[in-house]
Amino acid sequence: MAYDNKNFGGENRNSESLFSKRIKAGKRRTYFFDVRSTRGNDYFITITESKKRFDDNGYDRHKMFLYKEDFNKFLNALTETVNYVKTDLMPDFDFDAYNHDQENEEGAPMATTDMGESVDNSASVDEWKM
Repeated sequence: MAYDNKNFGGENRNSESLFSKRIKAGKRRTYFFDVRSTRGNDYFITITESKKRFDDNGYDRHKMFLYKEDFNKFLNALTETVNYVKTDLMPDFDFDAYNHDQENEEGAPMATTDMGESVDNSASVDEWKM
């Protein structure tokens, strides 16, 4: 059964993802970054966390909407927060150890960028399988 997004988060049912980035984070969590458009051809980002439940075969999903007027503030706050953890709280921790290639759902290695980020645009939040 494919994940049906029509009632989740109050989104427009016809809103298609124009760009999607999936990040697998461990065995139970996946993050989706999707660019969507409004009826007026404006753009926004949805960030979705999906976590597999222990007690059944379902998923818990949490969605956040990020609008263009907040992009810079959001990015600056996230960067400042991550840098604080890396430099002030955990300066000796090797964060680069987590830059290894990951495998996508089909078992094929995912490509990485020069900065070690995983790249896999093969699935969006609308294509989740349960």
